Amino acid sequence: MGSWEHPLSTLSIQGSVRSDGESFNGTVGLEEFAVANRASGGPGGGSGGTVLLFLHLLDIGESAILSSSGGHGSPNGAGGGGGGRIHFHWSDIPTGDVYQPIATMNGSILTSGGLGGDRGGDGENGTVTGKACPKGLYGIFCKECPAGTYKNVTGSDRSLCRPCPAYELPRRAVYTSVRGGIAETPCPYRCVSDRFHMPNCYTALEELIYTFGGPWLFCLLLVGLLILLALVLSVARMKFVGVDELPGPAPTQHGSQIDHSFPFLESLNEVLETNRAEESQSHVHRMYFMGPNTFSEPWHLPHTPPEQIKEIVYEGPFNTFVDEINAIAAYQWWEGAVYSILCVLAYPLAWSWQQWCRKFKLQRLREFVRSEYDHSCLRSCRSRALYEGLKVAATSDLMLAYLDFFLGGDEKRTDLPPRLCQRFPMSIIFGGDGSYMAPFSVQSDNILTSLMSQMVPPTIWYRMVAGLNGQLRLVRRGRLKVTFRSVLGWLEIYANPALKVHGVRVDLAWFQSTACGYCQYGLLVHAVEEDQRASTEHIDGSAKQTEQQPWVKNLRRENRSGQLKENTLLSRAQRSNESNVRWKKSYGGIINTNNLQMLEEKRDIFYPLSFIAHNTKPVGHQDLVGLVISMLLLGDFSLVLLTFLQLYSFSLIDVFLVLFILPLGILLPFPAGINALFSHGPRRSSGLARIYALWNITSLINVVVAFICGYVHYNTQSSSSKKSPFQPWNISMDESEWWIFPAGLVLCKILQSQLINWHVANLEIQDRSLYSNDFELFWQS
Repeated sequence: MGSWEHPLSTLSIQGSVRSDGESFNGTVGLEEFAVANRASGGPGGGSGGTVLLFLHLLDIGESAILSSSGGHGSPNGAGGGGGGRIHFHWSDIPTGDVYQPIATMNGSILTSGGLGGDRGGDGENGTVTGKACPKGLYGIFCKECPAGTYKNVTGSDRSLCRPCPAYELPRRAVYTSVRGGIAETPCPYRCVSDRFHMPNCYTALEELIYTFGGPWLFCLLLVGLLILLALVLSVARMKFVGVDELPGPAPTQHGSQIDHSFPFLESLNEVLETNRAEESQSHVHRMYFMGPNTFSEPWHLPHTPPEQIKEIVYEGPFNTFVDEINAIAAYQWWEGAVYSILCVLAYPLAWSWQQWCRKFKLQRLREFVRSEYDHSCLRSCRSRALYEGLKVAATSDLMLAYLDFFLGGDEKRTDLPPRLCQRFPMSIIFGGDGSYMAPFSVQSDNILTSLMSQMVPPTIWYRMVAGLNGQLRLVRRGRLKVTFRSVLGWLEIYANPALKVHGVRVDLAWFQSTACGYCQYGLLVHAVEEDQRASTEHIDGSAKQTEQQPWVKNLRRENRSGQLKENTLLSRAQRSNESNVRWKKSYGGIINTNNLQMLEEKRDIFYPLSFIAHNTKPVGHQDLVGLVISMLLLGDFSLVLLTFLQLYSFSLIDVFLVLFILPLGILLPFPAGINALFSHGPRRSSGLARIYALWNITSLINVVVAFICGYVHYNTQSSSSKKSPFQPWNISMDESEWWIFPAGLVLCKILQSQLINWHVANLEIQDRSLYSNDFELFWQS
């Protein structure tokens, strides 16, 4: 069909085109071929003919047949005919971008040989051939070479489509088909996902890394950049903060002492200090609120007035006053609900919300007592008229509040206010609860200091309080049995030997538990036994001072020689405590080494975090600590960004999961850290640093989510080859290294927590001699 000069434009076959050989027909053998039944063999099948097609396009329908088959031989042994030949001579085969398929094959092309008889063979199959195909095309119908192969020669054989070089195909890429076939290398390909970018099918993270020379060089450049930026940040911080946080020991604050030797007008502060001194002279009793001021257990006062104030209050109005105070101190249900929701979403926000509510409650209580309450519970007419005689205050952590009772001045009582020795045993309850955010502490205000100065010099009392606070901040809630032991030892080695000279002793004690089981801890101040201070009691102060110095020197000598052991002093404390049965019944109990293990401790689910964020001793080197924190803070933020780039290469859903479980928790440590580093004043800086530590720990939950997303992606990826998840010397930043950035974040955050602990300790304890092991050095500082 057609010719060389005039090929067919299109050949469409919907029926059949046959050039088959003739097959044997047994019904004509007796009439036309007499030898058919008598001979040993019969006629064979005819050979198929030749079909030569000159054409442009071919279309063979679904049921159409193009056949050049051989005929079947007779059953008596004749062979089948051979198949014929079908040849397609294509004219003007399109190539390249203008390529169009030249054949549509839905039917059948047959060139099979015919079947032979019993002893005859089958005919050979015929051939189907076509014109030699140009580059990129192969086969009879000049189809495109399959994806991943190329053909750069003329011909129709399938083997001419050679596989593309494997080294030219990036990971995460697959070969693609090209119109007209692939004639030359490199073979075209595409990335398996739109999240990867040509030409290397890298993720956004890998493009960044390999732009700077690969993982190792990128890490070196990143570390160098972080160190440089940290230096710049530290210099800027020192210039911004100024001298508020200069490292090194700071002078211990010995309270507000007015120097009247200068002939100047008194300032407002000095006038206030004078009023405070007058207040301390009329002070009768300090009544502590019960409860830690939480939403589940707010502050509350017992209705029964203590023995110390029964002479200055009316019991009935006092009960009414307590009811009003407790009603004001209670929280609304929605305040606790907001706190619970924030605890789930972001605990640092919950802590800030709780502190704000605590502060508001304290202000409300102060306003009520100062200006709203008519002071009808007081017996003093002057106090009721002037709205004086009651004062509410609280520790700085807003967990411990107390109500001070004062005389009005018209009581006409010579036994009031009581002297310090008449108040013994006197309780001083610790503020805080032993947690990281609120460590135990003793707040020695002017009233307490003035009372203690009746027997103990203010310098010794202040030094003792400072040293005790240094020890108390190391006490951890959940490990009281272990951490209180060092406090007991410190009281016996440092505090009580110095206080015994003045006839005073302090013991660690626990006080009555609330209905919810909250137990308060503090000091029990009482007089030294007569036989213990007989050698130090003298008629006048000069004689007492004369005897004090040799005793202190002897004690210092014993401490230096090592003969005075902690166990000996603790045993002495136990013998002294055995005589205080009445105090134990009144105040709960004195804690010593015998009953320390009997303390009941409640541990919540956050207890393991106390091993990461906890109060420590100061280490000094504040500038160096700040520099390392700055570097880790910048490194943390850099790793967060790199983690997000890595998660984006996995799935955008992973990014949202890490970002919002917990909401923005992985991003907020950076601004919180900057805010803490660039804040003025040690007290404010330490508070903000603790908030920074909370955000740092909270963000670990987001890092865990990133771990889970990476692990799920690694196990569900379609990559045929998975590498070992731990190849430290062969980092290629592919799917098997999904753990690197989350693991780096965990390590970075743990290091940050430890450095924040040191940073807070350096800010809060600037006098490192408080932790001195030398008795003489401690009391001389």
